[in-house]
Amino acid sequence: MIEQKTAENTPLESSSPFELRAGLSKNVPESVARKALETGDIGFLHSFTTGSAVDGPGVRLVAWTAGCQFRCLYCHNPDTWNMMNGLAIPLERAIAALRKYHHGLKIMAGGLTLSGGEPLMQDRFVVRLLAAAKELGVHTALDTNGYLGERLSDKELDQIDVVLLDIKSWDPARHLHLTGKDNGPTLDFARRLAQRGKPIWLRYVLVPGLTDDEEDIKQLAAFAGELGNVERVDVLPFHQMGRYKWEKLGIEYTLNDVRPPAAELVERVCKQFQAVGLKAY
Repeated sequence: MIEQKTAENTPLESSSPFELRAGLSKNVPESVARKALETGDIGFLHSFTTGSAVDGPGVRLVAWTAGCQFRCLYCHNPDTWNMMNGLAIPLERAIAALRKYHHGLKIMAGGLTLSGGEPLMQDRFVVRLLAAAKELGVHTALDTNGYLGERLSDKELDQIDVVLLDIKSWDPARHLHLTGKDNGPTLDFARRLAQRGKPIWLRYVLVPGLTDDEEDIKQLAAFAGELGNVERVDVLPFHQMGRYKWEKLGIEYTLNDVRPPAAELVERVCKQFQAVGLKAY
C-alpha cells in the first residue's frame, strides 16, 4: 500500500527528490488541470529541493515537475510520470518560493533548475516561472529529454541560460526500447539549440547492458562534438535508489539484477566523449 499524502499537509520543499509522492492532485477537476496546462497559472510539482550541486552551475534550487511521456526502464522517479501525483501549486506560490532563495542562489553562483518528470509537459507554467527567475536576476536551467522542445518559441528559449539535455541513446531502436519513444525529436531539439548557440550540458545515464554499447556511445559522442555548443557531458551511473517507488506503485521493474557500472566502465565512456574534445565527468 502507498501511504498517500494529502496536498494540505505536504510541504512544497522536500529534502530529496527520492521521496515518494502520489495522488496529491487526485481531487483536482480535469477542467482545472486542462486550464492550468493552457495558461500556466498552476503547476503540478513533485517538490522543490535546495542545495543541489549537480543540476547546473553552482548551488541550485530545483523544481521537480510532475508528468512525463517517457517510460524509462531505469527511471528513479516513476511517481513523476503522472502529473496528478504532484502538488497543484499556483504560479504565485512557486515564485514566492523562488524569491525566498534568490539572494542566496546568486551569492553561491547558482540558480533555478526546472527538472522532472518532464518539465515541458507543463510548458506554459515552466516558461512563466523561468521568466520570473530572470526578472529576479536568477540563472536558469532546464533539464529536459527534449522531446517537446518545439513547444518553446525562440523568444522563450532566451529565458533559459543552459539546457541540461538528457539523451538516452543514439540508436533509435534502443531508445525506443528504453523509453517507449523515438529519439528524433530530441536530436532535432539539440540541433536547434546548436543553431541558436544555446549552451548544453549533455546528460547520459550509463546502465550496464543497456546503454554501455561502445559503438552507440561513439556515434552519440561524434554528434555531440559536432554541435559546437555542448559545454560538458555528465555521465550518470545507474543506481537503484528509486527501485522502491516501482514496488510501492505496483509497476513491474525489470532491472532488479542490474548493478551500478564499474569505475572502469564509467572511465571508458567519459574518455569516448573526451576523444571528440568534450569535457566529460
